[in-house]
Amino acid sequence: MATPGKPALLGTAPPASPEESQARLAVLIDADNAQASIIDGLLAEVAKFGIASVKRIYGDWTQPQLGSWKKILLEHSIVPVQQFGYTKGKNATDSSLIIDAMDLLYTGRFDGFCLVSSDSDFTRLASRLREQGLLVYGFGERKTPEPFVAACDKFVYTEVLRAMPEKAAAPAGQPRTTKVTDDRAALVELIADAIDAVSEESGWAQLGSVGSNITKLRPDFDARLYGHRKFSDLVKSLPEHFEIDEQAVAGSRGKAIYVRNVRRSR
Repeated sequence: MATPGKPALLGTAPPASPEESQARLAVLIDADNAQASIIDGLLAEVAKFGIASVKRIYGDWTQPQLGSWKKILLEHSIVPVQQFGYTKGKNATDSSLIIDAMDLLYTGRFDGFCLVSSDSDFTRLASRLREQGLLVYGFGERKTPEPFVAACDKFVYTEVLRAMPEKAAAPAGQPRTTKVTDDRAALVELIADAIDAVSEESGWAQLGSVGSNITKLRPDFDARLYGHRKFSDLVKSLPEHFEIDEQAVAGSRGKAIYVRNVRRSR
């Protein structure tokens, strides 16, 4: 029997997960502002959003600092695009990437773009692509300027894409964190507000809808920044604030996960 306030799930299939998406994506990497050590994690993350139909990386390949990238391009079938620096102190690579992005946009063959850089120069490009109705996934270091982060539909900090060391288990109810600063109260409030925004009158909300709401407000939100691989694991680590209920979906191995604020259920 379905829990009161939740839609009945009999005969329905679970919503498609990001992993099941077949969106065609163009992955454009700014070699001057990305580390080669993230490549495995980067491509695995991109695969969650769709198929990387195009993979290009931009830089001046005559420069020794890009040597670490050269070793892995063939292995991952990434096409290098050569761009000489015409003037000292000016980054011609950015212009080359932007021009290619617009050319790809107007082919009409793509559902979204993955822009890999920590450079705010791509802020307008991200906005323009979204104006055209395409999804934009940004990837960059924690130093990435806020305007570029906010211009993307989803932004992933590349620090979480590298192999993370195992951390000691946190006390019950205390989320582990890899953030430089950890404002736990702000985290709880962010999740609680998202639940309120998408919940039914009973207070219950589908966890996926809660996560989507948070991403719209905070494109850089990522459970891995708090030491958890999944958003559901992060919410479960806060039992004094949030109540979780999982329901099996008839005819499927999947589960529907619901959440509500403890403060409202009591």
